[in-house]
Amino acid sequence: MHTSTVDTRIGLIIPSSNRLTEPHMHRYTPEGVQAHVTRLRMTGPNHAPLAELMPRIVEATQALDDAGCNAIVFHCTASSMEAGLDGERQVLDAMRSVTHAVTATTASAALAALTALDLHRIALFSPYIAATHQHEIAFLAEAGYEVIGGKCLGLHGGDEYTTVKPAQWLRLATTNTPADADGVFLSCTNIHAPEIIAELEQAIRKPVVASNQAVLWYVLRELGHEGEVPELGHLFKARVAEPVRSA
Repeated sequence: MHTSTVDTRIGLIIPSSNRLTEPHMHRYTPEGVQAHVTRLRMTGPNHAPLAELMPRIVEATQALDDAGCNAIVFHCTASSMEAGLDGERQVLDAMRSVTHAVTATTASAALAALTALDLHRIALFSPYIAATHQHEIAFLAEAGYEVIGGKCLGLHGGDEYTTVKPAQWLRLATTNTPADADGVFLSCTNIHAPEIIAELEQAIRKPVVASNQAVLWYVLRELGHEGEVPELGHLFKARVAEPVRSA
């Protein structure tokens, strides 16, 4: 699908507590691309399993479709990964049943990014508690990727996630990425990750994928936009490989 850069609309279904996706999208989207959001109470104290969320995801997809969005993303890394590949496929199927827009989840966009960069052995960094971090390791393993290092911070929600400064993420990833990792995945849509991608790639000499970066890259490529965003690193030099969707 090819869409003019002028008046391209990206719809994002985000957790109600998320404070960073919108600033990141407004900062990094090319001229003429707009980001629109719908919020769901689905994480932290409002956590709901994916099956329970499904009707609300469908309704949110319809709301963004009403706004004429060219692409619609269920945009929460942990929620889109916690039910495994099968659960993630069900989300995409449900979304596609009510819209003709390009559809994705943070999980499918991240997998597309890892594929495009040919990353197989990954250092995974997240703000999550250990159980959530482990769910993501299991999801990536099911998809054929090996997590060989990284770290989770053990934080308990968006209020804490946003307090970790970009310099802290840079130091954490620089210090804890194994030499034999192919690259880094900074997981979570509500952390200061895009700000450090270029500097981190220069420091470790490996490609870096982050949740907000991967989603922006994926939907822009699927909508026919081939331009680079230098601040967002090697990924924006890549095209989407086929097959890319986990569905």
